[in-house]
Amino acid sequence: MALNVGDAAPDFELKSHLGGTVKLSDFKGKQNVFIAFYPLDWTPV
Repeated sequence: MALNVGDAAPDFELKSHLGGTVKLSDFKGKQNVFIAFYPLDWTPV
C-alpha cells in the first residue's frame, strides 16, 4: 500500500520494547506519535 504526503496512516500493531503490543489507534486523540525505523540496527551486519 503506497501512502502520499498528507494521507492518514493506516492502523497497525507493533511489538513494544516492554514485551506487549501497541496499536497506532491506541494514541488517537491523545498525543503525537513519532515512529523511527532503524534497519539492521543492533545487528552484526
